[in-house]
Amino acid sequence: MESGYILTYDIGTTGVKTCLFRISKALELVQSATKEYSIHLLENGGAEQNPDDWWSSMKDTTTEILSQSKIHPDSIQGISFCSQMQGLVLTDAKFQVVRPAMSYMDQRASQEMKKGIVHGFKIEGINAIKLLLSLWITGAVAASVKDPIWKYKWVEKNEPEKFSKVKWWFDVKEYLIARSTNEAVMTRDSAFATFLYNSRVGKGNWSPLLCKLFGVRLDHLPKIVNSSDRVGGLTKEAADFLGLKENISVFGGGGDASLIGVGAGAVSEGDTHIYAGTSGWISTVTKKRTVDIGARIASIVGAREGYYNYFGEQETSGKCLQWVRDHLALDEIDLYLEKKKITDGPDAVYESLFEFMFDSIKDTEPGSHGVIFTPWLHGNRCPFEDPKARGIFFNISLNTGKRTLIRAVVEGILFHKRWILELSHRKIPTSNTIRFVGGVARSAFICQLLADITGKTIERVVHPENVGAMGAAAIVAFGIGKIQKFEEIKSMIPIQDKWTPNPNHKAIYDKNFKVFQNLYKVNQNNFAILNT
Repeated sequence: MESGYILTYDIGTTGVKTCLFRISKALELVQSATKEYSIHLLENGGAEQNPDDWWSSMKDTTTEILSQSKIHPDSIQGISFCSQMQGLVLTDAKFQVVRPAMSYMDQRASQEMKKGIVHGFKIEGINAIKLLLSLWITGAVAASVKDPIWKYKWVEKNEPEKFSKVKWWFDVKEYLIARSTNEAVMTRDSAFATFLYNSRVGKGNWSPLLCKLFGVRLDHLPKIVNSSDRVGGLTKEAADFLGLKENISVFGGGGDASLIGVGAGAVSEGDTHIYAGTSGWISTVTKKRTVDIGARIASIVGAREGYYNYFGEQETSGKCLQWVRDHLALDEIDLYLEKKKITDGPDAVYESLFEFMFDSIKDTEPGSHGVIFTPWLHGNRCPFEDPKARGIFFNISLNTGKRTLIRAVVEGILFHKRWILELSHRKIPTSNTIRFVGGVARSAFICQLLADITGKTIERVVHPENVGAMGAAAIVAFGIGKIQKFEEIKSMIPIQDKWTPNPNHKAIYDKNFKVFQNLYKVNQNNFAILNT
């Protein structure tokens, strides 16, 4: 297979990671560059970003990659995106934004949600007619204040002058595709995330009925394309700005929830992957459109046409590790040696503060002497949705030390993943071998713990922190014909390491996990009292 180069942009919440891949017998990361940008958190629950920041960060990272790699722009065969999802970018007919982008984190539309879906006869707290019609047509329902439909309605109500200028409703990467190609499109996974998409077999288009039901203008919604479709060529204006060649093929790409699984190599029916970044999820590839309302797990449209990802989300995953680093480790064990930062200098042993933190607890006892931590520091979504839920340290004794507490936090994060995994397995069988990806997966200690706690064999790919960009590159390779069959993507994603469960730890983890599951039920009312 003749090698070529692919450029991908991973548009995250706090920055862009741009990656250059060489594709031959495998996808090989040649160069990467990152650039941070800000998110503006407002007092009314709003969370906004400036789309120009995404665009200028793309330019800066592209310039750095071309300079560092010495690759000529003529060698780049395709461009694609992996991005944060469920944002709202409203533009006019010329793709000029009419207001700042509303992040998936934006929570200001509570009144719009209440008016739109929380009234009348209810099932699970949701208007019965809208719930049943949504489940029938799209397979899910806009039941969270963070869902983009309520952001759209908020702008319509609160900013009518700006709303009157709207021509297109985009998600994050769709805006960047439009700016790159002058084409208005939305990939199927992004369309599904609006909950206005007809995902039934043989449909795959916008639902006029749902648009009417929720008061959304159908003419605001762009043409739907596949993730591997060539949307268009890079315009001269965009090429000049980015320092690239005009008419490079730009592909649809996908959201992080779609492409991280692809980048993990979990692409065939029955393949399961676990992602642990700031948030986390468990996802299994399936051909079945199904939903577990009680467990908040559903089949969502992914990057591969005709397939779904049975998906359960963990609100805070690596975010809990950041918390423990900042408030337990740095305060208590002090991640510095001899007044010298451990990552400084040629004699540094540890690549990161996290690695040192994990190394400091590697000899603590499995099960943390019965101490259990619940990782709901920012509420929870699955298997229960409760924004008032919080973290708990349970069963602390006089002998409990700081390293035990830190280990309990790690175990608590993984207990929650096991919970979602077992609930997922009830409807869609999960695979015995699981691909584990995301920044947290760089820790061999956590990989082994995940194997022990879930009882599954855990595989880690090369560069697990870059799997979103890797997935975007794989989609381009498929789109340009470098990969003939979607299943071939798995063989092009190299496996770096594998961990099997330690049977000696099963009994202690099973016992702790049972208690972990009980802690929300017995404290739900307490959370409500304290966090009104």
